[in-house]
Amino acid sequence: MYDVIVVGGGHAGVEASVAAARMGQKTALFTLNVDRIASMPCNPSIGGPAKGIVVREIEALGGVMGKIADKTALQFRILNSSKGPGVQCLRVQSDKIEYSKAMRDAVLSEPGIEIVQKMVEEIVTENNKVIGIRTKDGELIESKTVIITSGTYMSSKILLSANVTVSGPDGEPTTNALSESLRNLGLKTFRLKTGTPARVYTDSIDFSKTTIQPGDDKPYYFSNSTRKEDVIQEQYSCYLTYTNEKTHDIIKQNLDKSSMYSGVVEGVGARYCPSIEDKIVRFADKDRHQIFLEPEAASLDTTYVQGLSSSLPEEVQDQALRTIPGLENCRVQKYGYAIEYDAIDPIQLKPSLEIMTVDGLFTAGQINGTSGYEEAAGQGLMAGINAALKNQGKDPLILKRDEAYIGVMIDDLVTKGTLEPYRLLTSRAEYRLLLRHDNAYRRLSGFGHEIGLLLEDHHVQIQKDIQEIDEFIEHAKTVKIPHTPDFEAYFEAKQSPFEAHDLSLYDAVKRPGIELMELLDLLQMEVRNDLAFQIQVEIKYEGYIKKALKDAEKLRAMEDIKLPDSINYDEIKNLSIEGKQKLSAIRPLTVGQASRISGVNPADIAILAIVLKQQAK
Repeated sequence: MYDVIVVGGGHAGVEASVAAARMGQKTALFTLNVDRIASMPCNPSIGGPAKGIVVREIEALGGVMGKIADKTALQFRILNSSKGPGVQCLRVQSDKIEYSKAMRDAVLSEPGIEIVQKMVEEIVTENNKVIGIRTKDGELIESKTVIITSGTYMSSKILLSANVTVSGPDGEPTTNALSESLRNLGLKTFRLKTGTPARVYTDSIDFSKTTIQPGDDKPYYFSNSTRKEDVIQEQYSCYLTYTNEKTHDIIKQNLDKSSMYSGVVEGVGARYCPSIEDKIVRFADKDRHQIFLEPEAASLDTTYVQGLSSSLPEEVQDQALRTIPGLENCRVQKYGYAIEYDAIDPIQLKPSLEIMTVDGLFTAGQINGTSGYEEAAGQGLMAGINAALKNQGKDPLILKRDEAYIGVMIDDLVTKGTLEPYRLLTSRAEYRLLLRHDNAYRRLSGFGHEIGLLLEDHHVQIQKDIQEIDEFIEHAKTVKIPHTPDFEAYFEAKQSPFEAHDLSLYDAVKRPGIELMELLDLLQMEVRNDLAFQIQVEIKYEGYIKKALKDAEKLRAMEDIKLPDSINYDEIKNLSIEGKQKLSAIRPLTVGQASRISGVNPADIAILAIVLKQQAK
């Protein structure tokens, strides 16, 4: 008998199993191949817009993705550095071989986790409560809770032109039985599609025809426990090139041979990561599309052709590739393909990621309709935490929309559902200035420490860093800018008035164009780079942050109004018909969540408030 069984060893499965084990649960991780734990069948990278902040949040809660992403990175790069802090994020180019090895080792070395290399085909229940799983060989293995993190392996098919192969990514086995088991439990499933581009041999690329994309000189890390000596010292470069009219003509002439346009595809593809065929059709006015050439691993002579996902025949992919500058003489190691798989409708989930109708059954990752390693890992972490908390008889940990991008993602899924692979974007967050890379520890480390995931010594260091930031901000109000030629020249170069006799460091940093680190150099003061960045953001954007906090407090008021589990929406008079249907199906936990359900109008919320007030009397 286990406390937690995790089905699937991808990015969600790793975080779920490690979290549960560290919280004292006897955990079994079922995977088909221990050497493919947390593999990267698609892009070899971690992070990016919104996604990078999710990785930082996983780290702040005590998860594993951030540390391993740091230590197996080939390149570190802050994206959107010229924009505001609310959209800045870290992305690393990963060594996909070393990343998967490090994740495997993390799971194998974690006390409390047993790895079982068997295929799971059935979720076994009694009276709508999970009692365990059944493997392909018919063995019943009991557990108090089960977390399904099956990724794209449920009823998956590889699509290449008109050819359909029943298979998971990279030729791995798939199963129809698990999907059927979930449907037998009353769950609604639907088909989704994603894809991957060709990999080409690096030595066949003419990089002189492309634009180099180097890493940052002073890289930031996902984990504040990562040190410079822990990471690669000489970063690898990526390269930028473009499609052109010739590329587009070849694709247009062969659209009928693409899986998507030949009628083979049943599932819905990702809107924000479309195939090159989809780009050509949907963005017909564009005369070119970006293509990034990214190294896959230090030990491999292969390059990932980011932006050219395709299910066209191999010979057509060959022709299209050779029209792109730098790839005229490329040799293909593996061609692109599309993959279709089963997912569940996520509105069947509670915000804890537990299935509403099956006690003790949780799901996380692409089975919930999301795309991306980071989204999967964030859900896996929360599912592992909440399965453990359930076994401990405690309330679930549910992150709010103003607390974490993870909270935004899960709320979107369980409240609004999705009809296509869901990708987390900064635009999905109402309070993105509050949900920054730099303040993730401040936002979430308390939760991680309280539930036992964040180790004591790490938590103590985080609290010291937060205290140092707060104390320096107050100190900056007392530090006066000296009246010297060096400072006068600096402010003149920034086209900023120089008032050395009464200008504090705090007020100086508030000015446009004035950088804290530059002033600290002139003042000969030392502050750690990552702390200085957060100090500058807190000072420079103080007014905007206060406004966002005030707006978030209004939302919190609605989030604090709980909706009873026993409430019968069909019996509430004057609710709209659609409102009754949606509220009955989604069963929101709070009035705030109810207000975000599509089809529930403001009048419905007002009626709910009246009903709750009457019930409280």
